[in-house]
Amino acid sequence: MNAHAAELAPASQRTLDPAAVCADIVREVERVFRGNRRAVQLVLTAILARGHVLFEDVPGVGKTTLARAFARVLGVTHNRIQFASDLMPADIVGVGIFDQDSRQFEFKAGPIFCNVLLADEINRTTPRTQSALLEAMAEYHVTVDGTTHRLEQPFIVLATQNPREFHGTYPLPESQLDRFLLRLSVGYPGGAIERQLIREHGAPLSLDAVRVVTSPAEIQALVKTAGTIHVSDEVLDYLHQLVEATRSNRQLELGLSTRAAIGFYRAVQAHALVDGRKFATPDDVRAMFVPIAAHRVIPIGGAGGSVDRAQVEATLQGIIESIAPPA
Repeated sequence: MNAHAAELAPASQRTLDPAAVCADIVREVERVFRGNRRAVQLVLTAILARGHVLFEDVPGVGKTTLARAFARVLGVTHNRIQFASDLMPADIVGVGIFDQDSRQFEFKAGPIFCNVLLADEINRTTPRTQSALLEAMAEYHVTVDGTTHRLEQPFIVLATQNPREFHGTYPLPESQLDRFLLRLSVGYPGGAIERQLIREHGAPLSLDAVRVVTSPAEIQALVKTAGTIHVSDEVLDYLHQLVEATRSNRQLELGLSTRAAIGFYRAVQAHALVDGRKFATPDDVRAMFVPIAAHRVIPIGGAGGSVDRAQVEATLQGIIESIAPPA
């Protein structure tokens, strides 16, 4: 099979080339989400590391477009939930409905039963409803009326929240934040890209033009491949030094947990795979440290909504600069 035929072949009929498939995914998503390759690569990194992503950003910068584009390109199902103060846990996970004919309760699945779930403005709902996601994000199943229901694989939550709007919001507790592997900020597009988007405002975005390049089974294979990426003892020691530094830093009240450190390790492996390598380097560790740690650590005197993102990220950058990477 020549290169062109291999590109057109269905995912189920081709030999998996992990680096090539990752590059293809990034390239295809960039057709509709332009000007921020790093954000695209980091979302793919989270997916391959079996993690979820929290976008903390102002409205209208393309977060929904990015989530929908990934669902389309990956060839998976996706749903969107608009979180609000009156949203109930059953609105997310589903509910048992009594059937008069069978005289039994039948489970009606909620929108969480999909591959990619866009949780829009997640901090606009109550802690009780937020907690409905905890079991699903950590264990990939939900329990309703004592019965456990498995979620489709892969399962990824892409959640958004506005960092500067606090009226009518409920800050995410540490237990919920810790379920997100990465916290990202898309930011405003560059000037040239934004002018192009403004000029094209009359042409509605159509994801039909975006090519499906993979499948759920192939994504699972990529996840398995990411777990085989070699991490040398020296790179692992460097990663662990950064983790320990968050616990001893005088500017931080809460450092990274062991669960966060394990997620950090998986993210480093996945980042190397997305970059087309079979081994991790100190650069992978440095690239993933702030997205992994920024939403988990708490500065002295800061808690909940009072945490200053700029202060936290400056502290984390200082930790990176204070620890020399292995040669």
